[in-house]
Amino acid sequence: MAAGREFLSQDVDRAHVLVVGGGPGGSTVAALLARKGLRVTLVEKGRHPRFHIGESLLPMNMPIFQRLGVFDQVMAIGCRKLGADFPSPNARGYSVFRFTHTLNPGTGFAVQVRRDELDELLFKHAAACGAETHQETEVLGIDFAPDAASARLRAADGTESQLRVDYVVDATGRSTLLGTAMGLKRKHQLHQSAALFAHFSGVQRRPGEDAGNISIYRFPAGWVWVIPLPGDCTSIGAVCYPEYLRERRGSSNADFLITTLQRIPGVRERIQGASIIGHMHATGNYSYVCSRMSGPRWIMVGDAYAFLDPIFSSGVYLAMNSAERAAEVVAASLAQPQREAALQRGYARFVGGGLAQLSWFICRFTTPAMARMFAHPRDVLKVERAMVSMLAGDVFDSPRVWWRLQVFKLIYLWTWASLWRRSLRNQRNRRRQVGEVFDGEDLV
Repeated sequence: MAAGREFLSQDVDRAHVLVVGGGPGGSTVAALLARKGLRVTLVEKGRHPRFHIGESLLPMNMPIFQRLGVFDQVMAIGCRKLGADFPSPNARGYSVFRFTHTLNPGTGFAVQVRRDELDELLFKHAAACGAETHQETEVLGIDFAPDAASARLRAADGTESQLRVDYVVDATGRSTLLGTAMGLKRKHQLHQSAALFAHFSGVQRRPGEDAGNISIYRFPAGWVWVIPLPGDCTSIGAVCYPEYLRERRGSSNADFLITTLQRIPGVRERIQGASIIGHMHATGNYSYVCSRMSGPRWIMVGDAYAFLDPIFSSGVYLAMNSAERAAEVVAASLAQPQREAALQRGYARFVGGGLAQLSWFICRFTTPAMARMFAHPRDVLKVERAMVSMLAGDVFDSPRVWWRLQVFKLIYLWTWASLWRRSLRNQRNRRRQVGEVFDGEDLV
């Protein structure tokens, strides 16, 4: 394989493909297209390593790492994750959903990683596969014409250049380069949230082999993640209704996050003696979807198209999974331009179908009905296995998972009806801008 170069070449103004965004999705599609012999330019506006949220991966990620050839490197920087746990009224206070309990065979595990390490690893791998990589390089704009696209680039030293390409892959994540430029980005109408998160030391972990599992806690204004990372580092974040965050009343983000965590019994016990060691961040309303994910000579991958909520840790997997599919679409479209529209329609059906499954669960996760179902799992018709398969990321092309998730939805509707008073009260609370959302509510 030819080694990639990391400089903004003044005399090179032509490439087959421009990939914008050096995260997992962008680096994956760049590596795969370079392997196919295409001339790929991968640009990243930041510089690796850089902090990013989304540290909990899914079992469906692992085969992608194997196909890329980076499985061993990822395992070396990760904390093994055998499942996810949710609060439950049993002796230990939580139920574990293990990734071995799925409908389709899989690895049975995933990893939790520091994203600065993972993203840098994948970016360097794209260069090793032959992609020309540029960091601290901003895309100022892209003009599309019938025969090519022209991108205006600016390097860290202010130098500007033009790059003429046959295809553009938007992997810019929440920056949504093309979605913003083309006016395609829309707030998600059914789900809005904001988040506070930080890295902690001294957080209590689950015993034994479950020490690396992600823990999810609900509270009336949203939900909390607890993600063990290598060493004495734990990522903890609270995803809340935006109205709740407006109740900070002058508190610092760190104080408000800790106050929120201490109000949740299961979390309060685990953070006794813990402290924030870095990466304290707050982000506003961040649920959105673009009205299109592709067009003539361009395609989106991962969060560049849509982002809902990190509740099921699907971000990196969705980015890399869509990147694999996008690489096939781009390569085939360049070889046979007359097939581009049909290939893009197939891509939209595939990506949109999986997102629709996840979206249904995400938009209902904090409801009393969903809380009860996760607290009291039952494997009627292997529905629990289908739910674990969904948690593992198996939501795209498995009919045996799909039809059981439809049964899960029917059970949810019946449960919602049985709890209709609490369900309606929960919906009203979501619309209020009050600070007493914790008062009198069941946290399990």
